[in-house]
Amino acid sequence: MPSGPLDRIALALFVPADRPELYGKAMSCGADAVIIDLEDAVPEDRKGIARRCLASADDILRQASCPIFIRINGSTSPFHDEDLSLVARLSVTGIVVPKAEGPEALGVISRAVGEKRAIIALIESAVGLRDVHSVAQAADRLAFGAIDFALDVGCATTREALLFARAQIVAASRAAGRPGPIDGITVALKDPVMVEADAAYAASLGFTGKLLIHPAQLDPARRGFAPAIADVAWARRIMEATLNGAAQAVDGTMVDTPVRVRAERILHDAARVRDPTTFAAEYHKSQ
Repeated sequence: MPSGPLDRIALALFVPADRPELYGKAMSCGADAVIIDLEDAVPEDRKGIARRCLASADDILRQASCPIFIRINGSTSPFHDEDLSLVARLSVTGIVVPKAEGPEALGVISRAVGEKRAIIALIESAVGLRDVHSVAQAADRLAFGAIDFALDVGCATTREALLFARAQIVAASRAAGRPGPIDGITVALKDPVMVEADAAYAASLGFTGKLLIHPAQLDPARRGFAPAIADVAWARRIMEATLNGAAQAVDGTMVDTPVRVRAERILHDAARVRDPTTFAAEYHKSQ
């Protein structure tokens, strides 16, 4: 993935591609990234309209203050090739590839849209999970499409049923040297408690981002990913006490390298989910 604040993306908000009146609103609501969706959010009889809306909005996309991704239709879709042709002409950060199931297909997609564009690969099938390590090597970041995955393998959408898949995606991301993966959506639009709990659960497994389907989910998801205030205070004390690199006791506990690394990660996570206006300013400056 391109350098800069992109690998600190925590919250990515979907907006349907056939609703251009929502593009600007999505870009200004505080999300770390916006995903304009040509796939599931657009009925088949509106795919052409959605592409025309996107093509007409390139000036808006070029001036966006956050990363913009396009979720294309999958490689087995009759709309796939036209999506790739359109994305190649747009001023966007990258694409989201649904049902990613192999590095070869991702390579073809990357060459079609331009190799400088980032690829987020959605693991949404048993085959995708089987190939998750090679997909992680070929993509810039992984994401989990929990609902489609559960449908493919015939399991429930409970945390217990999907734990194995989530753990595999996290491990593959780490092994490939990629940023932590992005967890899937919470379908409840008006249940901030559920959104926050889902985000906190994803963070506890090693996910560092979440896909969102409504701006109302932003604040609870950000709370879910944010480290506890007490943990941040502890991490700051650790870092301050070990500036010279020597092991010391802090709060009655010996501080060695693993403890310092944990403190660094807590502070990194706290920065990654900080004030979205600061994130936007950093992104704009990096362009």
